[in-house]
Amino acid sequence: MRVLTVGGGGREHAAVEAFHRAGSELYCVMKNANPGILARAKGHLLCDEKDVAKVVEFAKANDIELAFIGPEAPLGEGIVDALEAAGIRCASPTKAAARIETSKSFMRELVERHGIDGNLSYASFDNAEDAEAYLKGIDHEIVVKPVGLTGGKGVKVQGEHLHGFDETMEYVREIFDGNIGGAGVILEERAVGEEFTQMVFSDGERVVPMPLVQDHKRAYEGDVGPNTGGMGSYTDADHLLPFIGEDDRMKAIAIVQSIVDALAEEGCPYRGVMYGQFMLTINGPKIIEINARFGDPEAMNVLTVLDSNFEDICWRMATGTLDAGAEFSPKATVCKYVVPKGYGVKSEAGHEISVDEEAIRGCGAVAYYANVDMRDGKLVTGTSRSIGVVGIGDSIEEAEANCERALAHVRCDAVFVRHDIGTRELVQRRVDHMKALRSA
Repeated sequence: MRVLTVGGGGREHAAVEAFHRAGSELYCVMKNANPGILARAKGHLLCDEKDVAKVVEFAKANDIELAFIGPEAPLGEGIVDALEAAGIRCASPTKAAARIETSKSFMRELVERHGIDGNLSYASFDNAEDAEAYLKGIDHEIVVKPVGLTGGKGVKVQGEHLHGFDETMEYVREIFDGNIGGAGVILEERAVGEEFTQMVFSDGERVVPMPLVQDHKRAYEGDVGPNTGGMGSYTDADHLLPFIGEDDRMKAIAIVQSIVDALAEEGCPYRGVMYGQFMLTINGPKIIEINARFGDPEAMNVLTVLDSNFEDICWRMATGTLDAGAEFSPKATVCKYVVPKGYGVKSEAGHEISVDEEAIRGCGAVAYYANVDMRDGKLVTGTSRSIGVVGIGDSIEEAEANCERALAHVRCDAVFVRHDIGTRELVQRRVDHMKALRSA
């Protein structure tokens, strides 16, 4: 099948590799010359991924049968609506369905309107003065989020990033003054527990779950520093996580299914990958956010161990015929991102980086290219995450060790890695944290 992928990051490289294993004939659109994607593409276009007209023109010129959109920004521009109007099936949501991510207030209101479990108290505002009045009237910690898209970097939490009323209001004003996210601010109740990601495939009616993943947003080891797009993530061989059991996982899947049902009822059926980020609390899973695509880095974890035919899954999502589950290898994975110095604050870009893919495979790992570019025959870093390295093993511990060995084969003088992701000590802290909350 002639398949179009849009996006040039690690998430999209992982999807391209999954399509390649399925035998797809690939045509790829991206803003950077990702060498991993280019190696698999029969044809490619380098352009702004939000330039809908150019993407549709490229798709029509190459007789594309199925499209898969990686990043959220083109979804918010209505790229799926335009491709479908041109007669091209899409395994990604329409602009209306993608509002579950492009508008955080829409997501909260949808969940509230349909009485779906797991919601948090919230209030959204289009000006700083009303937000200030609300803050003066509550007695619990909150999370401050721009309503629109910020690439996963706009969230700040009281007690972690924000301390006291003055700091909170300073950030609220910054959002409005800088038009961050472009659509106002939402203040949400802070949930306490452990975060986890439950992604599913959806065809507008049914959902098929993927293994649970835990992402690590904070930039530096020990879970400190600014929030990032994600420094790394891990899965376990049983597709659960060490601090979460099957009952709570089923509750999270039921919440995602209810959201799919609600979108269908409201006339915008959701077809594609849906990402549910949850906080496991002592009262069960609570919704942190819902995203309209694969997580990044979580896509690299789950697609690395996907045994089912990815092209077939995507076609079934696009055509409303997702009638079977997806098979994943009973393996653990640990992903650690190699990122440019300064990432999370102000990245240093343009440094030469080398990747020995064969040596990495020999370590029981795989490498996915992300925000890198080919310039004058050299691979150089961009301003965002550079290379995702995924270790695979029979346990988290083995996968983490394989990942660490493989990282030695990514060389650059201006990068750093969160080496603590997936380590026994960090995972145990997660387990102990949940035990302490439950015992209290």
